[in-house]
Amino acid sequence: MQDTIFKRIADSSLFNGFVLFMILLAGVVVGLETYPSIQESHSDTLHLLDQIILWTFVFEAFIKILSFGKSPWKYFSDGWNVFDFTIVVICFLPLNASYSAVLRLARILRVLRLVSALPKLQLLVGALIKSIPSMIYVFILLILHFYIFAVLGTFLFQINDPAHFGDLQTSMLTLFGLVTLEGWVDVMYINFYGCDQYGYVDSPIPCNTPQSQPIAAALYFISFIITGAMIVLNLFIGVIMNGMEEAKEEEELKQREGFLKDGKISPEEELLIIQKKLEELNTDLKYLGIKLKANEELRKKIN
Repeated sequence: MQDTIFKRIADSSLFNGFVLFMILLAGVVVGLETYPSIQESHSDTLHLLDQIILWTFVFEAFIKILSFGKSPWKYFSDGWNVFDFTIVVICFLPLNASYSAVLRLARILRVLRLVSALPKLQLLVGALIKSIPSMIYVFILLILHFYIFAVLGTFLFQINDPAHFGDLQTSMLTLFGLVTLEGWVDVMYINFYGCDQYGYVDSPIPCNTPQSQPIAAALYFISFIITGAMIVLNLFIGVIMNGMEEAKEEEELKQREGFLKDGKISPEEELLIIQKKLEELNTDLKYLGIKLKANEELRKKIN
């Protein structure tokens, strides 16, 4: 009976809403502690709030562990529970003044508990984590893209624009700024008109050898912006969106499995859900067949 009570408390919207409020309060408290004047004048109040927040998180962990009944170790099978429990443990470590930064970090990490408290944020973080393997390859492609353009830019603009293309590492750093579309037109105009005509008037680096390259500068910067900012960076968005779809599908599958275990939906209802998914897949296949047929007809006309 007690297991059922703890389970109901842990799953109740009132309990989760209270924990969410305490997480937001923890964020406000840690923000107020960054102001020395507030810290000095209200140190006792902030310390009291900090202790209330900490013991609230302890109580939450206690309730969630007991909600698993005779299998309390299952609490640690969820990565978010491990994250929450770790933050609580760090806050209780006997750290002296030399390790105060660790304690402050733990207080800041309390704000991240907002992710574990909101399922939608968990879904977003899960999608990002699932996207990491694919994002690594996109990142390698981006580095190769930067390196090629950095070498080319150093060869072309090193003499005219040493502030931005003086050496390879400077060129890489410049391109990193340009791919965010921050001031790329100004850098292009420096090499388009020459450093004596644009951009080096108030620069601490002197313009000793101006060299105007209008065609090379226009082709270089426009091609870099198109391929870098508009194509390669958008691959990151595509990878994240794909990870989001996979995370949503896994979440729906877990929910259905949980409903079946809890008896919230019957096997017949599960079959109806599967049937609906098959109908959606059949519709997609029909649409794909229509596109393939249209492409085949177009190919015949061209031939």
